[in-house]
Amino acid sequence: MEETRIVIVDDSSFAITLIREIFETNGFKVVGQASSLEEVKEIVKSTKPNLVTMDMTLPGTDGFECTRAVHEIDKNIRVIVVSSMMDEELIKEAQENNVSAYVQKPVDADELITAVKRVMASEELYKFLSEEYFGVFKEALMDGMNRMTKTLVTYTEEYTTNKEYESQGMTIIIGIIGKFSGRMLLDLSIKTAEDIAAAIFKREPKNDDETMAALGEFSNIVSGNACSILNRKNKALGLRVAPPSILHGDNVLIAASCFNTTTAVSSTSYGKLLLNVGFQRSEEKWT
Repeated sequence: MEETRIVIVDDSSFAITLIREIFETNGFKVVGQASSLEEVKEIVKSTKPNLVTMDMTLPGTDGFECTRAVHEIDKNIRVIVVSSMMDEELIKEAQENNVSAYVQKPVDADELITAVKRVMASEELYKFLSEEYFGVFKEALMDGMNRMTKTLVTYTEEYTTNKEYESQGMTIIIGIIGKFSGRMLLDLSIKTAEDIAAAIFKREPKNDDETMAALGEFSNIVSGNACSILNRKNKALGLRVAPPSILHGDNVLIAASCFNTTTAVSSTSYGKLLLNVGFQRSEEKWT
């Protein structure tokens, strides 16, 4: 696991000393401390931590403003709130500000260390998923096309985005849940969808419902197989797919996700096929 480099943010010298001693006793490296918004910005930029502990009450600011400042510098830095204040409203706001855990003062050493280990293990797992998932989904699409239509897929373009786009005519959306949530989209023209359905049925589809049913099942198989492969690589992911949702028609806009996704454009015997997949960092909610 990557070394955990920690910055402690608190306006109490006593709290900083106590938290530092807990970390250093347990083998963690504290690389800096801060007690104001400006100090947070300076120390995070200069020390490049991967974890920050954050008090809620700070002179001239609060923990959430400082957390946003940390993530403006590096969105990958994990933040754990360590505060005497803790209620449902604060927990909700902490989650909305991408806080990874919440520990209440007086600080219990075991509770704090457990929270850090859980958060950093989750970060390592997300890093693994980020490096692996798109290649696996591309292979699953190629394998699905080969098995179900006896044809090949050739990828011609690949890019990362979180912008909305206009569908070619039909978009199949598969939600993914587990340790991390995400989605897979397949986008294609109506003609391409009808031709793929005909290859799967080995006859012309009787109507639009048959075409959508065939493409929905095809997409479900592709995403399910990809998630199964990722789960075998690391069972902690626990990925599962939801039933497909299908959008079709003229001038259909596909909304941007709240997280970056990766798109591969492919050429098939039936026309262009767009594969789009992404996972968001925030895992299941904590309380």
